[in-house]
Amino acid sequence: MVGASRDGNVKTLQKLEKSLEAGNYYEAQQRIKTLHARYLAAKNYAASLDLLHSGATMQLKHDQVTCGVELGILFVETLGKAGRKYDAAALEQIKVLGSSFPRMHVSSTDRRKLIKSSESYLNAKSRAEGFNSFMRAAIRWCIETGGPTRGPKELHDMLSEYMWTQCPDLDLNKAAPHFVRSGHPERYAQAVIEYMIECDPEEVDLVLARSVLLYLTFGNLRDANFLVTEVKAALGDDKYPSSPLMQFIKYLLLTLERDALPLLHTLRENYKDHLQRDPLLVEVVHCFSGSATRALAISQGIDHSLLQLQYVDNIAERFYGEQRKTGLQRVFGDFIKMFSE
Repeated sequence: MVGASRDGNVKTLQKLEKSLEAGNYYEAQQRIKTLHARYLAAKNYAASLDLLHSGATMQLKHDQVTCGVELGILFVETLGKAGRKYDAAALEQIKVLGSSFPRMHVSSTDRRKLIKSSESYLNAKSRAEGFNSFMRAAIRWCIETGGPTRGPKELHDMLSEYMWTQCPDLDLNKAAPHFVRSGHPERYAQAVIEYMIECDPEEVDLVLARSVLLYLTFGNLRDANFLVTEVKAALGDDKYPSSPLMQFIKYLLLTLERDALPLLHTLRENYKDHLQRDPLLVEVVHCFSGSATRALAISQGIDHSLLQLQYVDNIAERFYGEQRKTGLQRVFGDFIKMFSE
């Protein structure tokens, strides 16, 4: 029966391809969804997954991102309904779908010149949002079914690269939380450098501070130091930001190299006025989880004020084992577990 269904899928997909070639995208989409519903009712998950994966790939090949994303997310949901556990084969299927998304090949400078009401801008924005939705659904499935605790590095790498190079707005926040999970600090460093060159000169030190703290969110002191070294080498002494906030970052990294918890609290107190320059750092908002959480919250419309966890308290917990006293993290436990465990 399963073999017959798959043979039927081959014929169906051949017909769907012809329909797509003729520009009948909606008709093809409805046909795929109807067959998917029938397969689900019969618990024929293998045939359904094959249909959805092939259908999503074909729609994306024809630049039908909305249709492709819908089928891609249905594919991920069906993996869950089928009781499928995370494995290399499923990961590869997800990567194939991610690689099928259409792209624009323009520099960051050219992207900044796109008129926000133009068709090119709106299409690029739609593609990026669709890619983000699909990949985050896939990462969540991986985490929940036995995959890496923070999600597969390969998927974070794909997501960070796409969001950084394909978003029509040069916005590091959407890519940063995935850069730090990708296992490629050199790529994140390059993105940070590019962003620092393009952004408002008065914001340069804030960009670097956020990026360093984001690495520290995950206890990754090595890559936080690597990032600072790479930025210094790229910008040179004359362009590397010099400010009290940068002094805080310098002393913070040195402090975390040793058993110096009291010094950590001293730093928090001495630099609190400078940390208040930005809502992310307000009230010495050294939210050690909040940097990653807020960056993701920005794209979800979540109230940032509810995610104002204490950075230094979290640093103390991560590096020195000092328990935090706030119960706010428990309130957002599921959210934080997904994106910053």
